Amino acid sequence: MKMFNKVSIGALVVSLVLGFAGQAALAAGPAAVNLGSAGNFVILAKTGISTTGSTSIVGDLGLSPAAASYITGFALTLPAASAFSTSALVTGKVYASDYADPTPANLTTAVLDMQTAYTDAAGRVPNVTELGAGNIGGLTLTPGVYKWSTGLTIPTDVTLSGGANDVWIFQVAQNLNISSATKIVLAGGARASNIFWVVAGQTTLGTTAVFNGNILDQTAIVLNTGATLNGRALAQTAVTLDSNAVTTPTSAAPAVPATPAVPATPPSGTSTSATPATPAVPATPSTNAALQAQLNGLLGTLHSLQAQQAAQQGSSASASAFGQQVRAIVADLSTGSRGSNVTTLQQFLISQGKGPAAQALARNGATTYFGTLTRAALAEFQQSVGITPASGYFGPKTRAYVNSSSQ
Repeated sequence: MKMFNKVSIGALVVSLVLGFAGQAALAAGPAAVNLGSAGNFVILAKTGISTTGSTSIVGDLGLSPAAASYITGFALTLPAASAFSTSALVTGKVYASDYADPTPANLTTAVLDMQTAYTDAAGRVPNVTELGAGNIGGLTLTPGVYKWSTGLTIPTDVTLSGGANDVWIFQVAQNLNISSATKIVLAGGARASNIFWVVAGQTTLGTTAVFNGNILDQTAIVLNTGATLNGRALAQTAVTLDSNAVTTPTSAAPAVPATPAVPATPPSGTSTSATPATPAVPATPSTNAALQAQLNGLLGTLHSLQAQQAAQQGSSASASAFGQQVRAIVADLSTGSRGSNVTTLQQFLISQGKGPAAQALARNGATTYFGTLTRAALAEFQQSVGITPASGYFGPKTRAYVNSSSQ
């Protein structure tokens, strides 16, 4: 395979951005989860929806198979033989399984679509597993599929950084808890509509927390006093609210490219003057958002290509240098280790580029902390070269292999 140096790879990224300007932005991360008709609801539940206090909801509510009597606190108004009711707390419509046709059938389909979406999202192959040992407070996360076999705690703000078309999927095997006054922050144009929290246990939003994304919960969703949800609450049991603001997320609008200038038309068989050129129409703000999303996706590709380059050019300066440096590590390293030895090991693993874990580590960048990303990339490297067990522990076996190899 023909190799590219860093300059040519960078040029490739720039040329691709320029070449695709005005077209649909490239997306990083997995494909979005298809919510089907469940996406028509900002809150959808099976056993109940309740609220206290001055809740404000923008979007439609749906409840099935439970009846409208299990929608409490909304002071519903139901005209005779109507397919939906209304509430002063809801900018939208409220649907229940015992309302007039076609509501019962529509809700049955929506609930089935919700369950299908949960199964789809929960079954996606993860890029990163057990990040932060179930505590991701303070982290900035790029697009991808993240998985935890435990619960997930968010005690401090978390930033999701990516473009308008990028997708995040978070698979949580137990409960999801975000602490009071804590926020899910969106950066770089990231949109709540492309974020999916897939939770087997209960999801709890702390007091005044700000949460972005679609919650697909196999059990219950609870919003404590003053919490804000910019997304959807899709629960296979109940949704409980308390003076909350819940708003349907907006989807990305297609980019509108700039219209190029039209050249003047030369006269044909006449001495009349040429029609002056029509000036270019400037790009709309959505053009910039689309290009930013495209650039983010291409930069992810750049990281991957650079990692592959370092891996396949074993004699290259960078891979060779990291190989020499990692041989100088005499200490054992494992989860929780810190210091320059950890940085050296991470740089070596990135240069080897053995698979998706190394690529995820490259996107995150080398640090001084041995965390779950480092462990996954090391285990991936160990497995690829036949070191057993491939446990993600840097000890005598891995040190002996590195010292004896030409990498």
